[in-house]
Amino acid sequence: MRHSTLEQKIADIISPAIAEMAIDLLWVEYKGDVLSVFAENPKTSKITLAECTQISREISPLLEVEDPIQGAYRLEVSSPGIDRPLMKLEDYNRFHDLEAKVELDELLDGQKKFRGFIRTVENNVIQLETDQGMVDLPYEAIYKAKLVMSDHLIEETKKRFDSANENIPKIEEKEQEIEQ
Repeated sequence: MRHSTLEQKIADIISPAIAEMAIDLLWVEYKGDVLSVFAENPKTSKITLAECTQISREISPLLEVEDPIQGAYRLEVSSPGIDRPLMKLEDYNRFHDLEAKVELDELLDGQKKFRGFIRTVENNVIQLETDQGMVDLPYEAIYKAKLVMSDHLIEETKKRFDSANENIPKIEEKEQEIEQ
């Protein structure tokens, strides 16, 4: 998924403030009168309501000063969701072995849309295992891509989340410590 010039300008304005919070800005989307900012905490692979609120409070003044959007708009800060878009080349490595839908700018072997499992990423080429076999997709040719919602995605997301959070004490453990 490509950014418009305006979306890129907004990302450039707000990304330093978000990075200072140790949060990853994933992408910015402006449609109609809604400015959507998608982010996640790289330590937990999610974002909390408190973090969304903090981002909103930090970037609102920056957007008011820079004023990249003419007229009124609504700011929304949220998680990318489980079936998230794949925006950066690193996303394809990160979500290796998960199923994705990919749409290209132009036809490749008579086809623009592909669905399959991400297998390898080498030299800016994503190898997707589809029902028709392996296909090599040049990263530069990808118009948009996203993970496919499935039981496998839910299971893998839970595993990755649990793994990322294994060193964070659970609420029950904290409550027991307080009681003692």
